[in-house]
Amino acid sequence: MDQHALILDPSAPATRPENFNARALDDIRGKVVSFIDNTKPNFNLLSDDMADLLVSQHGAAGVIRYRKRAPSDGVSAAVLAEIADKCNLVIAGSGD
Repeated sequence: MDQHALILDPSAPATRPENFNARALDDIRGKVVSFIDNTKPNFNLLSDDMADLLVSQHGAAGVIRYRKRAPSDGVSAAVLAEIADKCNLVIAGSGD
């Protein structure tokens, strides 16, 4: 008996948005880092430790935290504008 299995991969290929204009930072010394907390359990614990390390060992000027109301919520345009104005690097997180 000849058996065949069809395996489907539901993942979408990674694409770069047309308006993508961010450049990689060479260094974070003197830069302000932002964390966007997606409200999943334990992200605050991870981000607390990361914030301490980024400032004490890598010279970040500071860390600003933002918190979404729920994991599925987007970030408002006003918050995105504030982040763009105040921060050099954004880390959007997950927990669990």
